[in-house]
Amino acid sequence: MKLIREFLNYQLFASESISIAVWQILLVLVAFIFTGFFLRIIRNIVTRKLESDDKNKFISIFKFVKYVVYILVVIITLSSSGVDVTVLLTASAAIFVGLGFALQNLFQDIISGILIIIDKSLHVGDIIEIDGKVGKVTDIRLRTTRALTRDDKVLVIPNHNFLTEVLYNYTQNQKSTRESVKVGVAYGSDVRLVEKLLLGCANKQRGILKKPAPMVLFEDFGDSSLNFGLFFYVSDSFGDPKIKSDLRFAIDQIFREHNVTIPFPQRDVHLFQTNK
Repeated sequence: MKLIREFLNYQLFASESISIAVWQILLVLVAFIFTGFFLRIIRNIVTRKLESDDKNKFISIFKFVKYVVYILVVIITLSSSGVDVTVLLTASAAIFVGLGFALQNLFQDIISGILIIIDKSLHVGDIIEIDGKVGKVTDIRLRTTRALTRDDKVLVIPNHNFLTEVLYNYTQNQKSTRESVKVGVAYGSDVRLVEKLLLGCANKQRGILKKPAPMVLFEDFGDSSLNFGLFFYVSDSFGDPKIKSDLRFAIDQIFREHNVTIPFPQRDVHLFQTNK
């Protein structure tokens, strides 16, 4: 018994202001075990009735909270066992300041990630545009969000970018989005025929929704053309460049069949000869 007592009271670290014995380290380990067990029970109770997406979001936030709780447990346990933790905190103040500056962006990303998860401003599967790049969100983590671009490349976005930059979320309100194809025809063309041909192409094009129905707007009298816009809805915003390309092929073909001309800019150049 005496050996056990001596072992538990053995000083692992001792100085003028602070000392840490074996029993205090063991106490911290026991506190860690009970805290981990308690946190696991809380996680199971909360996630039991959550849907899969909400469960994953809660677990992401819970991981961050768990680390904070463990740090607090260490401080409280050491303080309760007689260790003057203020000495440790004061002695490591310079280290904490250095780490604070070094980890500033990291914590900014983590806080931003928590806000994104809580307010549900972004979901897996959303089509987003940021910094001129379009991608489909595949994973939302505490520090970064991953999106797959149309070039099949992974875009890794630090979460604080969503708070500091303009983000276009194509599918925030609904999965379908309105797209358009612009085309100009020569002056003198039958504009009602042009409207009919454009709507016919849209109604036949795979990937374009029937409801809401496509529509054509006569947008402007251009310098060398009558400008039209064909507007339509698609359910796959990520693949809309392919739909637009197929639609332009169809429009070019149907215009050729009906002798509708797509003009190109022309300029008249007048040469004046002066007598010397």
